[in-house]
Amino acid sequence: MNSRIVMEATWIGFLSGMVMALFLGMMQTVTGHQVYTLLLNVDYIPIMKEYHFPESIEVLFHLIVSVILCIILAIIYSKSERIPKKRIIYFSLIVNVVIGLLLYPTTSFSERTPSITSISAWFWWTVAHVIFGVLVGILLRSCIK
Repeated sequence: MNSRIVMEATWIGFLSGMVMALFLGMMQTVTGHQVYTLLLNVDYIPIMKEYHFPESIEVLFHLIVSVILCIILAIIYSKSERIPKKRIIYFSLIVNVVIGLLLYPTTSFSERTPSITSISAWFWWTVAHVIFGVLVGILLRSCIK
């Protein structure tokens, strides 16, 4: 594994994760839908739900996940012959929207997050994952390979 790829992916994950957190924080402030709270929520993880973490630690958890995801995507992209440079944005977009759609139902495990039937919350959650996926794809394309 190339350490340059890991470092670049780490910065991509940090930057993209911050953009997503800021976007969802803004949407929660503007709309009142608890989508930022959902992003930071760890109530669905058995051991983690026993603790109350400050927001800064919850953001750190989110950024760690973002960085790990970007490192995995960068490694896949750098080693793959099947993903042409011009297709990495689409690949990243699809992966991240699928992750967002799979994670949204975790909202049902918490009283602090939006209702699982909230179309507006689902919409903003999905938009945030689209933004994240496209940004990650653009940055990967410009930095990796």
